[in-house]
Parts: sequence; structure tokens; C-alpha cells
Amino acid sequence: MKRFLLMLTLIISALSLQAADITNISSAFKGGNASSLTSFMDKEVDMALPKSTKKCNGSEAVTMLNTFFSTNKPSGFTIVHHADKKESGFFVGKLPTATGEYRVNITYRSEGDKAIIQSIRIE
Repeated sequence: MKRFLLMLTLIISALSLQAADITNISSAFKGGNASSLTSFMDKEVDMALPKSTKKCNGSEAVTMLNTFFSTNKPSGFTIVHHADKKESGFFVGKLPTATGEYRVNITYRSEGDKAIIQSIRIE
């Protein structure tokens, strides 16, 4: 009986620490498809791009990314580091483009298993 309770406790603990899914965000950066990020944007997003920094709403953030992707066509995206906490997380990636390689930092909050973007920094 003790083993059963211990196993049940471990399973419940593991399920409560399940990470938010960042696959769709990663795929959008890999393909340069900012429009697909619309449903992943928070109400307010901190944006930092090479030539502009702004706190804006989600649709403005998508517009800024579309502009960035139109002049810097991505040729891939690789996640270098990813960390999750219970209600938030971040990841760092490399974004090779036609004009050079950029470092991307994204912070998000978890909403179930969905990652809601709070900030994007491209440098």
C-alpha cells in the first residue's frame, strides 16, 4: 500500500510539472511565419528588435515580427536553452537568416500546456 501511495504521489507530481508546449512558436520562427503566433501572444508583449524596442499589444508584436522576417528571411531555428517553472518559462534560440544569425530570447507564461508569449528579444 505504501508503494502504491508513493507511486501515485510521484505521478501526480510529474503531471503538475508538465512543460508548456513551445513547438508551434519554434516552428513559426523557423518558417518566418509571425502570423501563426497571433494566438500565442499575451495582451501586452515586450518587443526588442535590432532597430526598435516597444511594449505593445499582441497584434502589434506580430506586425513587428512580420517586418523583421520580411527583411531577414529565416533559414532555420534551433533552441539552445529552455527552462520551465510551474507557471512560466523561457527559451533561447539561434535564428539564422539571409542577413546573419540572431539570438532570440522568449519569455512566456503557461496557460495549461500552451505557452503565452510575454516578451521577444532578437539581437
